[in-house]
Amino acid sequence: MLEGQKYRIARPLRWVGRIIASIAAIWFVLVLIGSAITEGVGPMPIESGTLVLIGVVGLAGCIASWWRDMTAGILLVLTSIGLGVHIGCFAGHSHVLAWSIIGLPYLVAGVLLLYSRWLSKQVQ
Repeated sequence: MLEGQKYRIARPLRWVGRIIASIAAIWFVLVLIGSAITEGVGPMPIESGTLVLIGVVGLAGCIASWWRDMTAGILLVLTSIGLGVHIGCFAGHSHVLAWSIIGLPYLVAGVLLLYSRWLSKQVQ
């Protein structure tokens, strides 16, 4: 592939990854805030604590996607893996469906950012 073609492919991939990560992170934070409001003040169970930690990593990946593609891609893929493990341990039924709704957007955004970074490195 020619250098100009790689750059023309990498740039939209980066933007799509950023947009997907932003939408997923905003939606996830709103879900966590809504859950905190409905549960009220009290001790936080381990399931909620790990979910908040995973949400913070996903939000950090979303914010990092605007400056550091490699760091953001790794954080977003780790968020997807963390959500998969969390769903596998604590969810009831339909693990694949739950992960595809919650974790798959992070995986797609992370892979897009990592691939655009790889294409950009080949151009330079």
